Amino acid sequence: QVQLVQSGGGLVQAGGSLTLSCAASGRTLGMAWFRHAPGRQRQFLAFTSRSVGNSYYADFLKGRFTISRDNSKNTVYLQMNSLEPEDTAVYYCAAEVSNSGAAYYNALRYNNWGQGAKVTVSS
Repeated sequence: QVQLVQSGGGLVQAGGSLTLSCAASGRTLGMAWFRHAPGRQRQFLAFTSRSVGNSYYADFLKGRFTISRDNSKNTVYLQMNSLEPEDTAVYYCAAEVSNSGAAYYNALRYNNWGQGAKVTVSS
């Protein structure tokens, strides 16, 4: 198990950008970002394997978000551009330390979660 500590989040105007960070206390394999908005189900956003270059995104993001990681710092980032009020949610990072076999977009794949960061996009 690892501990994940998130930073970033806050209030931003529509059309603006924000970057979230998630630092792990140890080595991780795949890392991902999810979000949970009030009244909605948790949504998968993006995944990156430990090997830099293998990243996958939810189709609805349409290229607005970018996931990246720095293995030397055990940290994953989520760069969010062209933010919309519909992006308002609590954002969570997740990490796996062993391969469970579940799909990368399945929350059950991850047994390590950050504390969450609230992102509010005003219109």
